[in-house]
Amino acid sequence: MLSLSVNEETNIEEENSSLKNTIKNWLYYLSKSKTGIIGAIIVILVIIVAVFAPVLSPHSPFETDTSKMLIPPAWNEEGGMDHILGTDNLGRDLLSRIIYGTRVSLLVGFFSVVVAGIIGIAIGMIAGFYRGIIDRILMRLVDSFLSIPNILFILVILTIFSPGVSTLVFVIGATMWVQYARIIRGEVLSIREMEYVKAAKSIGVKNRLILFKHILPNIFSIFIVIATLNIATNIILEASLSFLGIGIQPPAISWGLMLNSGRDYLATAWWVATFPGLSIMITVLSIIFLGDWLRDVLDPKSNIEN
Repeated sequence: MLSLSVNEETNIEEENSSLKNTIKNWLYYLSKSKTGIIGAIIVILVIIVAVFAPVLSPHSPFETDTSKMLIPPAWNEEGGMDHILGTDNLGRDLLSRIIYGTRVSLLVGFFSVVVAGIIGIAIGMIAGFYRGIIDRILMRLVDSFLSIPNILFILVILTIFSPGVSTLVFVIGATMWVQYARIIRGEVLSIREMEYVKAAKSIGVKNRLILFKHILPNIFSIFIVIATLNIATNIILEASLSFLGIGIQPPAISWGLMLNSGRDYLATAWWVATFPGLSIMITVLSIIFLGDWLRDVLDPKSNIEN
């Protein structure tokens, strides 16, 4: 019993040491990447803004005031510090609405990737590991989804179901899983030929255990890279759908919805559409920078030169 306890403590210490070394290596690589640092800082700030939106918001994002319609930003002669980024056509504080809009963008971007990842990883692992007739059937399913334009599929689903955050998460996730399935399948086809997988099969380890213990951990890094970059894509997709009026619906707040309401005032009140657009651009670019850094770190064939 004593020796077993000592062995367990030794294993825990080794795992902790390995985790610390991994974190140190990641931080070291991050310090060598200027774009990675910029992306990480902005992403962290955006997450903080989304989490603490009620605290950071100077006004209620839903409060209208017809006496304060289309007030320009604070640095304009007609503006004031009470509304730093100005107000929209209903007199609502623009900064407060942008802060609350961060929540919708991150929720849709992140959870749609989770949905797509779960479906894509499951189908990709099964197709790549079992091959044969199962592989052919699943890949024909993937091909059939690829033959349908994503935006067309999304439009059809959103006309059937009422638009909202949960609906967008499901619809975007259900259309984006195919790229995960194809990439994961290719990785699994390579991993299943490794010696340790063949050894596990030879001693009678069940396929389910091989998939979860030997294959899943080895494909998780590639999933993280794809998922990070897809969060940025999904944020743009949500904003586009909301801009077209088939995504997030009022009174909910979305950057794309703010763009839609501000497009009629571009000539007279440029700030109503400009600042939500800048928020989308900065957030998406920072996620892409972070995704590029993660790709360099997690891909052993890459060299970090940034």
